[in-house]
Amino acid sequence: MREEPSRSIPTSVIDRVEDAFFALDTDWRFTYLNDAAQALLERPREELIGRVMWDEFPETVETQFPDGFYHAMDEQVSVSFEVYHLPLDTWLEAQAYPSESGLSVYMRDVTDRKHRETKLAQHGAVVEAIKDGVFTLDRNNRIASINDALERGLGVDREAVVGKHVEAILERADIDTDHAVDIGQAINELDVGNAAHRELEIPYRDASGTDRVGNVRMVPVDDGTAKLAGVVRDITEQREYERIITSLHEVTRWLLQSDDPEEICAIAVHAGSDLLDLPISGVWLLDDEHGYLDPVAGTAGAHDEFGGLPRFRQGEGLVWDVFEAGEAELYDDLQEIEGIYNPKTPIRSEIIVPIGTHGVLMTGALEPHRFDESDLDLLSTLAENTRAALDRADRERVLRERTERLEQQTERLEAVATVLSEDLDRELTAVADALEERSESGGGATAAGSHSQSEWEFPLAEDTVEETLDRAERLVDDIQEFARNATTVGTRTRVDLETAIETAVEASRIEFASVVVEQSASLRADPERFANMLETIFNDADARATSDVTVQVGLIGFELSGVSGVSGVSRGGVRGSSTSTSADTGDEQGTGFGTDTDAPRGFYLLDDASEIPPSAHDQVLDPAADVSDGIDGLGLAVARAIAEAHGWSVSISNGENGGTRFEVHDVTTLEPV
Repeated sequence: MREEPSRSIPTSVIDRVEDAFFALDTDWRFTYLNDAAQALLERPREELIGRVMWDEFPETVETQFPDGFYHAMDEQVSVSFEVYHLPLDTWLEAQAYPSESGLSVYMRDVTDRKHRETKLAQHGAVVEAIKDGVFTLDRNNRIASINDALERGLGVDREAVVGKHVEAILERADIDTDHAVDIGQAINELDVGNAAHRELEIPYRDASGTDRVGNVRMVPVDDGTAKLAGVVRDITEQREYERIITSLHEVTRWLLQSDDPEEICAIAVHAGSDLLDLPISGVWLLDDEHGYLDPVAGTAGAHDEFGGLPRFRQGEGLVWDVFEAGEAELYDDLQEIEGIYNPKTPIRSEIIVPIGTHGVLMTGALEPHRFDESDLDLLSTLAENTRAALDRADRERVLRERTERLEQQTERLEAVATVLSEDLDRELTAVADALEERSESGGGATAAGSHSQSEWEFPLAEDTVEETLDRAERLVDDIQEFARNATTVGTRTRVDLETAIETAVEASRIEFASVVVEQSASLRADPERFANMLETIFNDADARATSDVTVQVGLIGFELSGVSGVSGVSRGGVRGSSTSTSADTGDEQGTGFGTDTDAPRGFYLLDDASEIPPSAHDQVLDPAADVSDGIDGLGLAVARAIAEAHGWSVSISNGENGGTRFEVHDVTTLEPV
């Protein structure tokens, strides 16, 4: 038994289909109309897409349309019926095919055919001039006549088949056994008067051996010779068109199930290749950072033909022109077009469709005039569905990032609450213990009833009290800084690194320090928050120091061959040096700076205080970690938060000669001065 035909038909032939086709979603809203449907309904598709059919054509409510369409959707079965449309004075034949996402409706104007059938019933004549195949059968189911269209379509000689049983046509058309039985049953039902007409959809093979689909409509006639007339209409192209539209509904569902832009583009490209028979296709998305259209998906045919897809920059070729204009374009012959990207391209015809503001979808062919307006419409529909999926992916990405930020903020606030509770409690406990000691040692009444009270001295020295209050104040400052939104900073301006360091040292707690800056530099940052970051690092070094501390500041991502010669100062001072103060900097002395292209730009601060052990490098950057090192407040976690707010990253290591090295990476605006 032969399977039903599934041969793919090029979409370029679909536009020649004369019958109307439209698609409805589950809410009875129009999602697609072809040109024939617009002409039949006398309404442009722009007015109907997204509109409810019953609202736009209220006169259809009193016809068979609602019952037929609801039955198709409720039972998920195809339906077929004829209806007279009074406003159009037209007999319409409707065939509806349901899916989970809606209804595909095929309609044709059968007014002429109704007239023909009436004429056949009255006069027993067969119209030879029509393009559909026509045959008649006598009372013994022998072939009484066939018209020219059927003769040409099946490649048979009418004189050779007239007078033979109808099976002669069925065999010539290679109709399988099951469908042959259906035809025989329909003929019997017409013979006994159980039906006024019968209509079947039958797969067959034409004169060239191509698998086709025919709509066979049979009616009883009585002209003395024939008892039955059949009209065969080739609906292969129409069925292929319906298959494509229905498949586009499925593709849309696949697109909307993904939140990965590259996967979405790959689905679109392969849908164009497999579904629309467009083997040379690709998708380019706009790279916002670099400002070019980057190829993210392509068909195997495109890679086989070109070995990869090019990247398009502003003003380069037709792809960029279409993206910038935002209007789809069809090019029949690229050899006749000026300003193409590659004048030697083997591509002759091309369709380029913008995907909103995301990028473009392009398909090409090696022959000119390969595409038509139907291909342009279908590719535009695919591009619009791709745009909707990419918009959704963007929204999902923003939502995920926002959720992650909220989770990070929650973790930070929980960590802050822990520090606030534990550190402040420790300081306040000291004061409470002192007050309790006073209460226990206070003077009472003497034996003689005297009320003199023993003189009491606060157990904490003045400097100790001041230190306690300072520690609490610093803790509050750290918490306020850390609790700020780490994803945003204030207005960034050009900041001189040495000036920022001087400001930070002056505000820090280090009493005696020497800060050596290897090379003057500038960067763009929020001046206040950047200074706070440096101050936090200096305070951390001071907390670990047992005597005077020295901090060396150097650049990362540059080849050092010379340094500034600024004289050094003590408290609050910054000095330049012509030599390195640590053997682990890896810098060579000379004259000038060169960029190290293998390392991201940044800077480091290396102190000679007691080093943070390697096992605690990660913990000191985490406000939630339990680090018992005697350091007040949040310490380096604040510096990390400020750096990340600028889009930088941080790390901690130890110098080869001891001390701790705090590195800030990815400072793309850093420039030696």
